[in-house]
Amino acid sequence: MSIAENRRARFDYHIEERFEAGMVLQGWEIKAVRAGQVQLTDGYVVIRDGELYLIGCRINALRSASTHVNPEADRTKKLLMHKEEIRRLIGKVEQKGFTLVPLDLHYKGGRVKVEIALAKGKAQHDKRDTEKKRDWEREKGRLMRHKVSAKS
Repeated sequence: MSIAENRRARFDYHIEERFEAGMVLQGWEIKAVRAGQVQLTDGYVVIRDGELYLIGCRINALRSASTHVNPEADRTKKLLMHKEEIRRLIGKVEQKGFTLVPLDLHYKGGRVKVEIALAKGKAQHDKRDTEKKRDWEREKGRLMRHKVSAKS
């Protein structure tokens, strides 16, 4: 079950590989996630000291958040993965010019997981090609629906 999706990442990047990681969240963040107060659009993943961190994922606090907690919407969240996977990611990000972007936030077994992707940035002409293909598919669908409804 998907909580939030980063559609912009698929437009801006060529997705090479996908990985699933756990997230270290505080109690008020879990409540806000369940209420759908999450935004992944500006998020990206950085590697510090052999660990992964999600930056730019905005979780807006609920008004009913506890009085003794000081919620910070843009808090850096630690991601949990196996050491071997992290080492492999570090090698690819450093050597080949890849970047790590969050694609999707979802539930798995009662826990919140984030799907991250090893991706390469698209050039401007690639983005235009993607837009042209999407527009053509949409137009083709309209034409097919119009032909089918005209014959009936």
